[in-house]
Amino acid sequence: MDYSTALLAGAIAGTSVDLSLFPLDTLKTRLQAGPGQFWASGGFSGIYRGVGSAVVGSAPGAALFFVTYESVKHAVDRPQSSSAHMLAASLGEIAACSVRVPTEVVKQRAQAGQYASSAQALAAILRGPSVSKIFRNLYRGWGATVMREVPFTVVQFPLWETMKEWRRASKGKGQDVSALESAAFGSLAGGIAAAATTPLDVLKTRIMLSTAERQPLVPLVRTILAEQGPKAFFAGLGPRVTWISIGGAIFLGSYQGVVNFVYARRGASSDGMNNTTIS
Repeated sequence: MDYSTALLAGAIAGTSVDLSLFPLDTLKTRLQAGPGQFWASGGFSGIYRGVGSAVVGSAPGAALFFVTYESVKHAVDRPQSSSAHMLAASLGEIAACSVRVPTEVVKQRAQAGQYASSAQALAAILRGPSVSKIFRNLYRGWGATVMREVPFTVVQFPLWETMKEWRRASKGKGQDVSALESAAFGSLAGGIAAAATTPLDVLKTRIMLSTAERQPLVPLVRTILAEQGPKAFFAGLGPRVTWISIGGAIFLGSYQGVVNFVYARRGASSDGMNNTTIS
């Protein structure tokens, strides 16, 4: 397992997708913020508000995901099985959330207009009365984020890996999947996973934006159903599916591109390393 390649490729992939699609992410957050909150939080203006936290968190979060993903995948007996992909993706997301959740909290509070910038949102959290309070605020929505990310990756990554294996088989032994092919597979897999997990994303957004001391999940679900009905759980569906479909192409395409480039320079094939290093 080549950790340096996973680290580099993941960092580049994460930064590329978060920066290029930040405006769509902002619109999605504002649509999910609650009744009447889209225009109150800025509408179509200030769509790069909160980008600072994305810049800081993208590279380490994505790098941590891929290092964990590749490590777990190649530690099991059948690294190319769907169950291995599901386990590796789930543990990768849990590891990445240690970085992603604090940056997401800061980013979304800026996106929703609660603060003018990521710096102001972070400063407000750090002024908490105690270390435990600061920690709880930074990791607000941890459970909801993991609850969203694990099902998402359990759908996305096995689909992506399966499509890559199919393409390798059709091209013949020793032939790599290109960055463009990986991007197409990543886009399709991401769009399907995004649509399926939108309700979980809505809950995660509401919890992170809440100013209440605690925001229990079940009462929140009941409140949303009573006040807005089931359709509220699909708020931001269009921007989310669009964002993640494009993002899946950029994220997994650039990841594969970096992997292919590194191993081409070494005179090796990424296809030949499916059972030992990076797929």
